[in-house]
Amino acid sequence: MTLMAERPVINGTRPRGDFEELLDLLDELNVPDGYKAEIVRGSIVVSPWSKGYYNRVMRLVSAQLEPHLPDGHVIERAPFLYVFPGDECAYGPDIHAAHERVFETESNRLDGEALSFVAELTSTSTRSDDLTDKVDVYAKAGVPVYLILDMQEQQAIVYGSPSAKGYELRLSKPFGEKLDIPDPFGCTLDTAGFQAPSEADTEA
Repeated sequence: MTLMAERPVINGTRPRGDFEELLDLLDELNVPDGYKAEIVRGSIVVSPWSKGYYNRVMRLVSAQLEPHLPDGHVIERAPFLYVFPGDECAYGPDIHAAHERVFETESNRLDGEALSFVAELTSTSTRSDDLTDKVDVYAKAGVPVYLILDMQEQQAIVYGSPSAKGYELRLSKPFGEKLDIPDPFGCTLDTAGFQAPSEADTEA
């Protein structure tokens, strides 16, 4: 197992042992201000926190999907760590939905297979993982809907119908258009307002 970064490496924290030991190490990491840490394929990856305007986008997504949540499920933007032991991964998704029972624990390690929805907003340091490894891991865990908001390419990609071979459904739309979100949500996501602010907006 190795530490990865760009994402910077935190010196002196090379893990030894199994996935549980890696999770313990993650708990003990002194992550630099402005960064978060995840476990990707047996490696600790440290990446910057989201840009400010991502909060607007996350609010828009949550507000549109909340009326369509499966019974007993809640949608959150608070940081929580979901674990996938079979893939030696632990992710802190930008937006996530799961049954409210999942949160009734004193542990900070939540069951990744309990997720009904995940959304990731890409950054230059996380984009590759969001578009590749996380697609595979979320599909294997049976997460019904995985939404990628590719902030660099200004497009929304949604995956649905997970199977042992991966997601069987993939749809994409450029920001500004409407994207069908598959079951169990069965709704349409309007991606208007997902673009980065203009220089005029920033200066106002």
